[in-house]
Amino acid sequence: MIAIDQIHATARALMDKAAIDIPEDYLDGLKRAAASEEGELSAFVLRAMLENYEAAREDRRAMCGDTGVPRWFVKLGNAARVEGGMCALETALRRATAEMTVEVPLRPNRVHPLWRTDHDNNVGIGAPEIEYAYEPEGDWIDLITVHKGGLFGTDYRMLFPSDGIQGIKRFYLDSLMAFGKRGLACQPAIIGIGLGGSKDICMTLGKRASTLRVVGSRNPDPRIAALEDEFRGLGNSIGMGAMGFVGKNMVIDCHIEVGYCHTGGMPMSVHAFCLSSRRAVARLYPDGRVEHRTDPDWFTPYMRRETVDWPMQQEAAE
Repeated sequence: MIAIDQIHATARALMDKAAIDIPEDYLDGLKRAAASEEGELSAFVLRAMLENYEAAREDRRAMCGDTGVPRWFVKLGNAARVEGGMCALETALRRATAEMTVEVPLRPNRVHPLWRTDHDNNVGIGAPEIEYAYEPEGDWIDLITVHKGGLFGTDYRMLFPSDGIQGIKRFYLDSLMAFGKRGLACQPAIIGIGLGGSKDICMTLGKRASTLRVVGSRNPDPRIAALEDEFRGLGNSIGMGAMGFVGKNMVIDCHIEVGYCHTGGMPMSVHAFCLSSRRAVARLYPDGRVEHRTDPDWFTPYMRRETVDWPMQQEAAE
């Protein structure tokens, strides 16, 4: 059984890490962009951000003035058990969010949509969001926190099957142009594209694709992987760079995730993470071990399964 005090302590550590330490995969991508950028203002922004990240690490302060809206992703092995149950786990995550908003500090961005009530701790009705996934093996729990901007950098469109790949490309480029020209996202960014599902699932797929996959990862479907490579190049060919200035590095990487959808439509969402790609991950074991890593490893073969039964379970049964 995983102790609730350990969940709370680990969640606190993750909140601190996500706010301050930029993930190495994104940092490496940003350094490559800075080395190749030819646009004067874009190159200036990239250099300034790299210096800012180093200052944040040295001073142990949040890397960006807008610290986003903290959210949690929890993945449980099928045999995982939590002291006090899942409600205790959620309370621990909410408490860690409130405490670290004060201690890091983070900007308290969460307010009531109508009354603008602000508890100054990023906790409220439905906040922070906590999403769950499961794996068929293991007695561990993965805690993943993502501090993502909560205003812009996202778009959705219901396409038709006849729009095809060209329609997908058109909406993708339309979205990036709008993000850059209107200041709706902080580029360069990891871009996530969700294809399929219902409207809400399509948005979820795109957001997870942008926040829960590391730079350089590719979809296991080779045709989708080829599209990811193509879309990364397309995004960097429109003449925009950092913060929408003239340049050639708007997209650090592009990730595509799909879900089965209604036969009459092809939903699509586009999400930009942000110039401060804030995420942190840890796996907790019942023997007290805690393993920190940088890859959320959210989109596993089990998560992408297409069949009713999990094939690995069938093989074990046979």
